[in-house]
Amino acid sequence: MVAAVALAALAGGLFGPRLLATEDEVEARYRVFTTALAAVEAQYVGPVESDRLVYSSINGLLNTLDPHSSFFDPRSYAQMRERQEGHYYGLGITIQAIDGDILVGNVFEGSPAFRRGIRRGDTIAKIAGESAKGWASDKAVSKLKGPKGTSVQVSIKRRGFDELIDLTVERDEVSIPSIQGAFMIDERTGYIRLHDFTEVTDRDLGTSLTRLQSRGMQRLILDLRDNPGGQMDQSIRVSNRFLPRGDMIVYTRGRTRHSDEDYHASEPATVPSLPMIVLVNRNSASASEIVSGALQDHDRALIVGETTFGKALVQSLYRIAGEAGLALTTARYYTPSGRMIQRPWDGTFDEYLTYSYREQDDQPREHKGSELKLTDGGRQVFGGGGIEPDRHMTGPIEGFNPGRFGRSLHSRQLFADFAQRFSEQGDTRIVGGKDRRLVARNFTVDDAMVADFKTFLTSEARVVLDEEGWNKDQAFIRAMIRYEIDSALFSVEDARRHLVSVDPQAQYALSLFGEAEGLTHLTAASRQAKADK
Repeated sequence: MVAAVALAALAGGLFGPRLLATEDEVEARYRVFTTALAAVEAQYVGPVESDRLVYSSINGLLNTLDPHSSFFDPRSYAQMRERQEGHYYGLGITIQAIDGDILVGNVFEGSPAFRRGIRRGDTIAKIAGESAKGWASDKAVSKLKGPKGTSVQVSIKRRGFDELIDLTVERDEVSIPSIQGAFMIDERTGYIRLHDFTEVTDRDLGTSLTRLQSRGMQRLILDLRDNPGGQMDQSIRVSNRFLPRGDMIVYTRGRTRHSDEDYHASEPATVPSLPMIVLVNRNSASASEIVSGALQDHDRALIVGETTFGKALVQSLYRIAGEAGLALTTARYYTPSGRMIQRPWDGTFDEYLTYSYREQDDQPREHKGSELKLTDGGRQVFGGGGIEPDRHMTGPIEGFNPGRFGRSLHSRQLFADFAQRFSEQGDTRIVGGKDRRLVARNFTVDDAMVADFKTFLTSEARVVLDEEGWNKDQAFIRAMIRYEIDSALFSVEDARRHLVSVDPQAQYALSLFGEAEGLTHLTAASRQAKADK
């Protein structure tokens, strides 16, 4: 006891002044901030909002750390939680405020808005009888959301209709789908598109796998292109669907003791041995890189497409005062072979955040020796920035690599605008309008439809036509016309099924299943070797 007291006293003598000095420094810095805030509130030439000052200050603090630590004001925090939970109460649309108008971005299938006939590209002109012109999206969202079973009146403006379309929409629970298509490409090949990782992703994936297996699936394409990530626990569960109990999926390392964790598959794999290809592109990030990295390291799947984004930072979410939230980077994650997937960033994050817009070279990049790792079967893989595919094929937009002209049409959403003039044969939700074109499910994009699109570009969208670019991007243009009309009138799954049939990356993947089957034999051999030791 005497020794313990003496040691405690010694520790206090050694470290006490240092701890007190640190506390004094923090308090002094805090006084600098509060003094500056008080001066701005009292002396600034115009009125200021205290909340906005504080929120901006926190964002400025986080922006000095890394590209992904972020602050959520109460509204943003609530929206983020909705995306994570995969449901909310409202109409089932996403909106944007553009040039003073409230535009409908997406309409979730089966939602109240979908059932009433609201479509992507519609302008919400009035909400509850009040003009929405000039509204911020926050205000529109607050008016559109509400308790289940209540109704809201909206008036929408649509191309081809001279008058506003008045609708009464009853609010209901809206499920945000994380799977955008699960179907059989042919009698043997299943296809599943994972859009993001929410709280229901693993459950929905299990349902989709069971359904496809009942239809005779013997091999699988898992599409993670344009998947920005989401909840880390869901990426672990998704990986466990294909990896046996005990296999490492990912591990994290950080400054604090609790940030060092190893995550292994904890359940038997539900799809342990089907030949499998994972599609990725430059916009596949975070949780989607955990899945693709784990499957590649264990030789469980062939990775096809582009080098992924390279976001391997773990954000811990903290709910702070006033219903606001803080996503703080607390660890880095590594693939089972020890690869660090995080790409380095510059001081302003500009080069890092614009990665998706830069051209990718089909040739393998150069690597440092320290970045070389080996899969279970002895294949070489590399860290240092994203998951590199086993077979590279450029295709940043829905598997295509269009030229400047085609990319411009896509970025300006002109394919979606053109789809506004089409209606489904027999659809009685919203009828009328002028110059409507009726199409049936499984329509074809014929030459007449392409000619109409060309006229639309020059006469309505005021596009200066690049004939060379137009001719070069014909396959992409036809595919996007069909995709947008399918999405607007029929279903996302219809749109995805038709797109996959012409998607260059997906078609390339289909030609590689012989190699994917070879991986299943390599995996079996490496596991047997481990068992024999």
